[in-house]
Amino acid sequence: MKRIGWYSLIFLGLIGGLTACQEDVEPVDAVVVYENDFSGEDLGEVRNGRLRSFDGGTVLGNYNNEEIAVQVDNLPSHKMLKVTVDVLLHDSWDGNAGPAGGPDIWYLKVDGQALVNATFSNQPCLSTWCLSQSYPDPYGRHHDPKTDALETELPGLCQYADSIGWTTKYRISKIIRHQEGQVTLVCGDKTVQQHLNSSQICDESWSLSKIKVSLVE
Repeated sequence: MKRIGWYSLIFLGLIGGLTACQEDVEPVDAVVVYENDFSGEDLGEVRNGRLRSFDGGTVLGNYNNEEIAVQVDNLPSHKMLKVTVDVLLHDSWDGNAGPAGGPDIWYLKVDGQALVNATFSNQPCLSTWCLSQSYPDPYGRHHDPKTDALETELPGLCQYADSIGWTTKYRISKIIRHQEGQVTLVCGDKTVQQHLNSSQICDESWSLSKIKVSLVE
């Protein structure tokens, strides 16, 4: 087996780091057909849309066992589509736990095609107790809570509104083959809350801080 020198290892590490940093970079020839960070309080294309304040900004939400849909019409000719959503998971998401506390699933569909169907966990992970999540893989896999999160030190929204670390933000980007002149994006959750003294939406909910749809080619 051929040995790799230290300089080669460092070079490969730098290349790998650059590649990872560019995962969310928009392709040069991409055409943005829809983008909304909800700061302008525009809900024209959103079904079941509602807005609320969170952490000094405006988000779409919050939701519990509900769906929202965004329909974008009159798309130019294209072959590939990129969808990016920034999702905020608030309060006590329990990941793969069950049956009383989970599984807690969040999903993303584009024209009926499931791009994300995963559990998420906001719970602390201790040596003796850890409620794992499946994300970034589909439900059925096991990873530590908050794996691949964009931000983890955000305050909760309701049950843990005064505690840092109880909202987790994920940036999810997916590229799919798509040629139709219309696209419908659906986000929703299937969460479990049994034996609660408070409302379900106060126990765990989700919001979106950004949606972006681009034509890649």
